[in-house]
Amino acid sequence: MAGQVPVSLEYSYLLPDVEPEELASWQPAVTLMHERLEGGTGPGSAFLGWLDPAAIMPAEQLAAIQATAARLREATEVMVVVGIGGSYLGARAVIEALAAPGGPTVLYAGQTLSAEYTDWLLTYLKDKRFCINVVSKSGTTTEPAVAFRLLRDLLRRQAGAEANERIIATTDPDRGALRGVATKEGYQTFPIPANVGGRYSVFTAVGLLPIAYAGVDAAALLDGATACAAACRTPDLAKNPAYVYAAARNLLYRKGKSIELLATFEPRLHYLAEWWKQLYGESEGKRQMGIFPASVEFTTDLHSMGQWIQEGRRDIFETFVTIAGGQPAVMIPGDPDDADGLNFLAGKKSVDDVNRRACAGTILAHRQGGVPSMTITLPALAPRPLGALLYCFEKACGVSGYLLGVNPFDQPGVEQYKTNMFALMHKPGFETESAAVLAAVQERQGKHVVTF
Repeated sequence: MAGQVPVSLEYSYLLPDVEPEELASWQPAVTLMHERLEGGTGPGSAFLGWLDPAAIMPAEQLAAIQATAARLREATEVMVVVGIGGSYLGARAVIEALAAPGGPTVLYAGQTLSAEYTDWLLTYLKDKRFCINVVSKSGTTTEPAVAFRLLRDLLRRQAGAEANERIIATTDPDRGALRGVATKEGYQTFPIPANVGGRYSVFTAVGLLPIAYAGVDAAALLDGATACAAACRTPDLAKNPAYVYAAARNLLYRKGKSIELLATFEPRLHYLAEWWKQLYGESEGKRQMGIFPASVEFTTDLHSMGQWIQEGRRDIFETFVTIAGGQPAVMIPGDPDDADGLNFLAGKKSVDDVNRRACAGTILAHRQGGVPSMTITLPALAPRPLGALLYCFEKACGVSGYLLGVNPFDQPGVEQYKTNMFALMHKPGFETESAAVLAAVQERQGKHVVTF
C-alpha cells in the first residue's frame, strides 16, 4: 500500500508469539478467503455491496448529499442523527475525529432508551434551529422509533409547516415503515443499499450525510476508502496490511489470545474504537467463538487499566492506532524553579513529542509484559487516511470472519433481547412469548438481593 494508500501496519511486536514465517504460512488460507469474499461465494454474500465504495456512492448521489448538507447548514444549527449501531457509529467516528471546533453541531438520538438523556436532548433543542436525519432500514427498531416520534413532535411545534423540509430519511429505497412515512410526509430521502449491512454502511448516505453536514470533506473520505479498496484486491500478505491484520488476529486467537484491545493515544479517536467494537463484535461473536473487542484510550487508561494490561491474565493482544504527523505544535515552556523537573523539555519538545514517546514506551512495556501487539499508522488525522483506515478494517473483518469460520455479515444473536422486551411490553404479535418471558423474569427477580 505504500505510495498508494496512507495506511501501514507494523507487526514486529507480535514476535515471538507470531513469527513472520508462521504468518506467511497462512497465505493459502488467506487467498482462499479473499477469493470467497471477492467472488461472493462465502456466507453472507448478499451483503457485499460495501466492497466497492465507488459503486455504493456514485458521484451524483454524493453531490446530492453535499447539496442537502449545505442546505441544512444554512437553515439550521444542529443536526440530530436518529439511529443505533451502524446507523450512527460510523458517522460519529468520523465527525468526532475530524470536525473542526465551532462548526455545525451534530447530536445523536435513538442510540439509547435513557430518559435522562432524552429529556436533556429535548430541553437543549427547545430554542435551537435543528434538523433530523432519521436512519433506519425498517423504521420500526424501538430505540430510534421512540426518539424519532419525540423529536418530530418537537420539530413540528417549533417549525410548523417547515418541519418536513428539515427531516431527511435515510432508509430502504423501496419498502419499510420509514419509507412509507417519508413518502406520505414528503421527506427528502437517501437510500440504504439493500446489499450493505449497518455496520458496513459508513460510506453510504448513512454516514456521509451527517459527515458532510459537520463540515468534513466527505469526498476525500470516500476517496481514501476507494483507494484502499483497490489496494486490497491483492491477497498477498506482503502487500496487504488488512490481511496481515486478519491473519495475525486469528493466529493469536488460536493461541489463547481471546481479547483484543484497540489502543489509541488520541481522544478524538474514541468513537473510532466504538465503531470498531461493533464491527468486529457483531461480525465474529457467534457460535460461542470470536475475539472480544475492547478499547483503551492512552495515556488516560494507563492510570486505570495499565496495571492489568501489564501484569494481568495473558489472554490479550493490542492493536495500536497512531498518527504520524499533523499534530499542533504545543511547546512546553520553561520554569525558573523547575519543581517538576521538566526543564529538560522546555523549548525543545512539544506535547505531541511527549505523547509519541509515551506510545513507544507503552508498546515496548506491554511486549515486555507478555502482550503482543500490532501498530496501524496514519500519516495524519485527515479525511483521506481515515477513509482508508475504515475500509481497511472492514475488509479485514470480512476475511477474518471467514478465517474464523463464521458469517461476518449477519447478527442473529441481536434479536433475543428485542423478543424479550416486546413480550414484556405486550406488543401485539408477541402474545405467545409474553407469558413465558414474564415467568422467566419473575422466577429470578428479587430472589437473591443484598441491600444496605
